[in-house]
Amino acid sequence: MISNLPDILQTDGALKSVSADCQELVGQELSSKSGVSAAALKVAYKAITAFAPGYYQNIVEEMVPSLLSALQPFWADFQTSGGGQLGDYLSKRGEEVSEAMLGITDELAAESEHPTVVKAYQAVRGGAGSHIEAALPAVGGLVEKYAA
Repeated sequence: MISNLPDILQTDGALKSVSADCQELVGQELSSKSGVSAAALKVAYKAITAFAPGYYQNIVEEMVPSLLSALQPFWADFQTSGGGQLGDYLSKRGEEVSEAMLGITDELAAESEHPTVVKAYQAVRGGAGSHIEAALPAVGGLVEKYAA
């Protein structure tokens, strides 16, 4: 089992595989949501995925190494805590984990030169933490898949 999550990306093709799985996870999470906040998320997602050919895939690939680094302290603590499912562990620390992950997207938005993308992100940022927290069991499963 990998002890340092960023090491997952040392294998040829791993970044593309992890990125593709992340994109699939986002799609699954979005399709399971309903209501007003879900509608806003779906509009923002459509704006980002339709922004420019390949933009969404590229930005996810850019984020993956930072996301793995942000999850590393939680992974290390999880490994010493006695096991179980990483998704359950992450869910118990949901607010802390979601804020660590949102720090990455906040930074990308702050550095973006694409006002359309920034506007879409800002429209959903306020409620993003709760959506990330809901997805943490799936995030944990994805991490465990590659860290095994």
